[in-house]
Amino acid sequence: MESEGAGMERPLISVIIPTYNRPDFLCELLESLWRQTYRNLQIIVVNDAGEPVDFVRELYPELDLTVVNMERNSKHVHARNRGLTLARGELIMLCDDDDLLLPTHVERMVRELADCDMVYSDVEIFDYKLEGPVRRATSRFVFAYEHDVEAMRRFSTFVSSGCLFRRELYDRLGPFDVDMYHYWDWDFFLQAVEHYRVKRVPVASALYAFSGAGDNMSGNLEDMRPYLDKLSAKHGLGTLPTKNFFLLLEEPEVKVRRAQTEVLWDGAPIISRRMAEGGG
Repeated sequence: MESEGAGMERPLISVIIPTYNRPDFLCELLESLWRQTYRNLQIIVVNDAGEPVDFVRELYPELDLTVVNMERNSKHVHARNRGLTLARGELIMLCDDDDLLLPTHVERMVRELADCDMVYSDVEIFDYKLEGPVRRATSRFVFAYEHDVEAMRRFSTFVSSGCLFRRELYDRLGPFDVDMYHYWDWDFFLQAVEHYRVKRVPVASALYAFSGAGDNMSGNLEDMRPYLDKLSAKHGLGTLPTKNFFLLLEEPEVKVRRAQTEVLWDGAPIISRRMAEGGG
């Protein structure tokens, strides 16, 4: 496939993926990375003491793929930090193991990074049902909001999956804060915009998965409150609400920030080699 940016400088990008007991979803993500028009990728999968996923190196031998096995289940922030220590790239991209990137995502992010230090895209959030190991979308909606730093101190619309940033951010800001278990990404965004140029890219080229009632997007609100208070104290955010994610989207101050974006996904599932070979 001819890349849309064939003549541009193609720096190495280190893609950091923490994973835990979701090998089929991980393989879908790796398939989506293999399909990228931008090929200069170092992919680091950090297995957080879950079931073995070393087989993915043989499944996708064309990828520069490293699997790191944590000695104990230390949770996702520690896993990301471990992956960052192995990054060789001058650019870094973050991904969750159950999310997906459309084929031109990385190419577009690299191009958009030319005039700033970190970029993030809009996303499509999709619910799904499982047909064997294959996730088929049952509903989907676009998550696209204007980049308003002051408003994002009240409700963050930064999506970390698929975000791309220069290595110097990590070198200056240091590892992700492990005390921000539920809000590490919001914390990272607030630190980044304080010191660097951050830009939203108006294209929904990342796919954010949830299933059922969206539990993984709201969590247990009582459990999240202490982390939200800790985040607020760290950044001087005042009292923040702990409403369900979907209720927060209906708040007037959030609705007014809805933005136009380019929608690329045709709704078709990503069929990984593991699925095609009957694995899972």
